[in-house]
Amino acid sequence: MKSALNKLNPIARRDFMMRTAQAALGVTVMPSLNLSAAGNSGVGTPGFGKAKNVIFLWMGGGMTHIDTWDPKDGATKGPTDPIKVNAGSGNMDRLGGTMVKMAKVANKFSIIRSMSSKTGVHDQGTYVMKTGYEPRGTIVHPCIGAWASHFLGRIKGPTLPDSVVVNSGNAFPGAGFFPTTMSPIPISNPESGLQNIKPSPGVTDDQFKKRLSLTDEFDMSFRKKFQSDDVKSYSEFYDETVKLMKSEDLKAFDLSQEPAAVREKFGKNNFGQGALLARRLVQAGVRFVEVQSGGWDMHNTIDTALGTTAATMDNVFATLIEDLESNGLLASTMIVMGSEFGRTPDINENDGRDHYPLAYSTVFAGGGVKGGFVYGATDKEGRRVADKQCTPQDFQATIGHGMGLPVDEVVMSPSNRPFTVGDKGVPVVEIFA
Repeated sequence: MKSALNKLNPIARRDFMMRTAQAALGVTVMPSLNLSAAGNSGVGTPGFGKAKNVIFLWMGGGMTHIDTWDPKDGATKGPTDPIKVNAGSGNMDRLGGTMVKMAKVANKFSIIRSMSSKTGVHDQGTYVMKTGYEPRGTIVHPCIGAWASHFLGRIKGPTLPDSVVVNSGNAFPGAGFFPTTMSPIPISNPESGLQNIKPSPGVTDDQFKKRLSLTDEFDMSFRKKFQSDDVKSYSEFYDETVKLMKSEDLKAFDLSQEPAAVREKFGKNNFGQGALLARRLVQAGVRFVEVQSGGWDMHNTIDTALGTTAATMDNVFATLIEDLESNGLLASTMIVMGSEFGRTPDINENDGRDHYPLAYSTVFAGGGVKGGFVYGATDKEGRRVADKQCTPQDFQATIGHGMGLPVDEVVMSPSNRPFTVGDKGVPVVEIFA
């Protein structure tokens, strides 16, 4: 049994434990696998460290840099003209024509216009941007939320998770080689949140307690014989799930607690409501929240696609900045926007843009980030990085630096291989005030 369990990869082990718990207890999700206190909780914060919380806005599909954060004139200009921005005293001058609301709050964020990657494939590009490592068949690397749990430990009581992924599919690396307890809780729909953390219909409290007692008794000999981290995570599920089911912290996941006007401002779509949920979660004490949004794979009719996808992003991002600021959270919450790559400067025969990893942009706001600032540059047509190239490794190290993680500290994996935050990437410290 031990041999078979150890052959499972982290995702398979987690899935096994979720299904076993569901069958035994009649619960429908397994939040507790990332609720345990992480190791190294006494480690200090040698990095910049003003970002006590992070909201990571993920633009799945490959966000077009020329039509959003790095607009150009001439042959490669998109369907809209660039617009001037309110950059305050910074060096930002303009944004793509669909970034109307972001232009008004440009004095609140910084852009890295010199991103460059080696891969133009969606899955691999996503993986390297979220971990700082190229995919390997022999190991799964941690996302930045898991690195934060490892170095900083818990920041809240025993029921709320350290990290959450909103609008989640299955394609996120999670805890990687760290213990399963550091994995993010996946929320597939922000409207439903975690409201289904309860016994299955027809299961009374007494029945649930009996099942809990029987399962604990059944597992006891197994836990004593196989004292691995994965088995420990499996055992902790019971206590932590019961705590979460009865906790007032569940309200943080309930969007119905928000005024209708606030929900309307974010937009009645999964991305907008996901961003609002992210604000509620960081307000409650969750350290890292990723909010996923798709629609950026614009091979066809980019003009139409920008009118929906880019306009939605513009509204959600600007609203999130304003909302965090009005709630006194922007100074301690860093918003990060990224995508797996950019899109071709040239419009193709289908009036769209294709995959393009050689040049693209990322955006940072809040958490000590400068306002109205641009780092790096591409050439006049947006084809190549012309100044201060930034890799996915540097991108990850920059997030870690903002959170106060020791990005140069070597951590050994269970297979005794050395790793660092962002694979020895260099933080872009210039974007921080």
